Amino acid sequence: MASSTMLIGLTTFLLLTASDLFGQAESKVAPGPKPAPLNLTGILEKGGQYGTFLRLLRETQVGEQIESQLNNSFNGLTIFAPTDNAFNNLKAGTLNSLTTQEQVSLVLYHVLPRYYSPTTFETTSNPVNTQASGRSGVYTVNITSSSNQVNVSTGVNQTPINNNLYMEFPLAVYSVDKVLLPAELFGAKPPASSPPPAATPVKPKTSAPAADGPSASADTAPSAANRKGRSVGRVLLPAIGLLCVGSLL
Repeated sequence: MASSTMLIGLTTFLLLTASDLFGQAESKVAPGPKPAPLNLTGILEKGGQYGTFLRLLRETQVGEQIESQLNNSFNGLTIFAPTDNAFNNLKAGTLNSLTTQEQVSLVLYHVLPRYYSPTTFETTSNPVNTQASGRSGVYTVNITSSSNQVNVSTGVNQTPINNNLYMEFPLAVYSVDKVLLPAELFGAKPPASSPPPAATPVKPKTSAPAADGPSASADTAPSAANRKGRSVGRVLLPAIGLLCVGSLL
């Protein structure tokens, strides 16, 4: 009986000692490091061919907005990053012709407000909203897939979605070979309405002279022919009278 009691006591002592040792070991383990905040600039710089897109992100301050949103997002973001060659293939002066606000819209047009993996692209419903949607209008893209190829189209141009530069929730970054041109900025403008035809001036009506009857001046003033006839009559009458007197004598 005494040996049993001693055995139980020894077992309890060993268990308590082991528990205490494990507790001390756990208390000495430092917590793991927090994940570093996502750095879109670093991802694009590592890609090595996105200098123009990086410049636009910086000048429009969209880059800061994206990184802030990434670290406080539940849905994540997807970014289409045009290469430098994509910008070089634009018509000369395209970027400079845009206002500051239009450049902001152009950059945000390359950002989708949720995380899309390649598999998610295959099942998405069109049209897909972009971050450019807002007071200036609804900016959307269409995403289609066929034969393991995913394409994104804007209504103005279309490009395949190439290799991913980064793909881990909450951020997916895909490389594209064309700058996505939104129809709201680059679509065909409706023809200007033609001005209404000028009114034709109305000519004043002129009264036509009466066809019948002589004019008042014809009634009151004798014609030149009548005056000449009367003068001849005054000369002939005395001459005729003298001839008659002579014949009687």
